[in-house]
Amino acid sequence: MEKIRTRFAPSPTGRMHVGNLRTALYTYLIAKHEGGDFVLRIEDTDQERFFDGALDIIYHTLEAAGLKHDEGPDKDGGYGPYVQSERCSSGLYMKYAKELIAKKEAYYCFCDQERLNSLKQVVGGKEISIYDKHCLHLSEEEVAANLAAGKPFVIRANVPNEGETTFHDEIYGDISQPNEELDDMILIKSDGYPTYNFANVVDDHLMNITHVVRGNEYLSSAPKYTRLYNAFGWEEPKYIHCPLITNEEHQKLSKRSGHSSYEDLIEQGFLSDAVVNFVALLGWSPSDNREIFSLPELVEAFDYHHISKSPAVFDMVKLRWMNGEYMKAMDFESFYEKAEPYIRKTVTKDYDLRKIAALVKTRIEVFPDIPEMIDFFEEVPDYDLDMYKNKRNKCTPEKSLDILRDVREILAGLDSFDNDTLFAVLGDYGRNKGYKVGLVMWPVRTAVSGKRMTPGGATEIMEIIGKEESLRRIDQAISRLEA
Repeated sequence: MEKIRTRFAPSPTGRMHVGNLRTALYTYLIAKHEGGDFVLRIEDTDQERFFDGALDIIYHTLEAAGLKHDEGPDKDGGYGPYVQSERCSSGLYMKYAKELIAKKEAYYCFCDQERLNSLKQVVGGKEISIYDKHCLHLSEEEVAANLAAGKPFVIRANVPNEGETTFHDEIYGDISQPNEELDDMILIKSDGYPTYNFANVVDDHLMNITHVVRGNEYLSSAPKYTRLYNAFGWEEPKYIHCPLITNEEHQKLSKRSGHSSYEDLIEQGFLSDAVVNFVALLGWSPSDNREIFSLPELVEAFDYHHISKSPAVFDMVKLRWMNGEYMKAMDFESFYEKAEPYIRKTVTKDYDLRKIAALVKTRIEVFPDIPEMIDFFEEVPDYDLDMYKNKRNKCTPEKSLDILRDVREILAGLDSFDNDTLFAVLGDYGRNKGYKVGLVMWPVRTAVSGKRMTPGGATEIMEIIGKEESLRRIDQAISRLEA
């Protein structure tokens, strides 16, 4: 059995879109599931879109996501170079284009832009341009003369006008397209660089790539690949086209969404492992209903035959939930390292920030949730006295005032102010009064936090802010309730 070899071939044009991350992930999983090689190849043939620093983004994103490549620009596995511009400078693509010319499967085209513009026509409200094979009919002498004169040229594939081309995809099956609908696509551009389609075919063949993962927006161009493989007499790799990723409104996920790239999501407080897990499920389903996977578990479970044809919805609610599950499972030190900057930005007082982090760890979904959840540690916000009402505990502002007066006196006499002591003392007070513990804790928590929802209970909060601050806040609450 041949060794599985897959490749991720991004263009260095900016941040990595979620769709590209999914392509990288599926490409990695297919290779690693079978013990194969995952190759990184850089497609920088579109020089106009080249983004300075984008190559570093690719390396950083793959590393952060755990997608370690076996070969690439920094790891030569014997198939290099792995950067298309470097391969182009060696004359590699021109060599193979000329091989197709010799087979009459391609030809030089010298048409200038004015002539090409004259071929444009409007069909169904869209402007299209179909090349008319004009230069295919040039004699060898005419071609030689044009080349000798330095006339600009491109090299086009010679696609027959009759018959059809059938392409096979592992997910979508056989797809046939009439050849008359396939334009004589450009293989080598006027700047000498290969087109994306041509370079892919040549590189995949020379690198022994066995499986290619792409978005289904490339399905329409797939027969062109088949034409090239047939023209060369090469065996095609297996193609796996992934479904479209949409937003919650079922529109294509765009950069304007604010969370279309891996970097966007990390900056918004998501964990890399959670993002990878979530992206894995954008179009793929395991054999069971499991949703939480580590990367090694994904490698073991991944079967590309379970990739769906239906569009995958980028559900931010689900991602937040999944991220929360990962946060709960984090060891405390790792969590605190990431949470501390958010806590310090909000709480400047000399409190035990680790205790605050412990309170929020199981209650947040992303790190930016922290400030709003803990801002009361810095200062009690202005709040409505109706917050002292609680039907379930039968609590009222009047009852709250009585409880706070009693509790204030008890707390003032305590030498120890830790959570266990505070809970025991307030519990005893409630039992002596015939109150349920919830009735006691409700006004105390409201007084020391000023919030309906807090990451911890009354005694946990008081332990963190300390005796002096707790009494100060309770005194303020009593004053407000007495007014």
